[in-house]
Amino acid sequence: MDILKYKGYEGTTEIDMEQSLCRGKILFIHDIVTYKADNPQKIQQAFKDAVDDYLETCDFLKREPQKPLKGQYNIRVSPELHKQAVLRAYNEGVTLNKITSKALDSYINSPQDINHNLTININDPSRSTETRTVTPSTEPTWDKGSTYVQ
Repeated sequence: MDILKYKGYEGTTEIDMEQSLCRGKILFIHDIVTYKADNPQKIQQAFKDAVDDYLETCDFLKREPQKPLKGQYNIRVSPELHKQAVLRAYNEGVTLNKITSKALDSYINSPQDINHNLTININDPSRSTETRTVTPSTEPTWDKGSTYVQ
């Protein structure tokens, strides 16, 4: 799904094959704001128009428009994980919020694929030198002229 962005708001894009139209809604606010277009080329403008209309309507009603994602949320974890996080924060002299924020940042911004490679060099004077490289996604490989013995 493509995410549209405009004036700090984000919205969805969906194609409804039954009704032959594109539609979406503004994400991360409690107010329900939807938009639709006849084709994919027009959905971006429909989204922008919906955001502008939402802001104008809030102004007319003299109420503050909802801001998406204030940066606060509740999480539920096991008591043991909660305890470990509090102890880590205490030992590092930081808040639990800082520990949680660092952990989430690390999860979101770390590479999705982690490969562990292991290379073993076996030097035996009575045999040729062997090198074996193993990765999680491949079978063991040997350098030219080597023999794999289990």
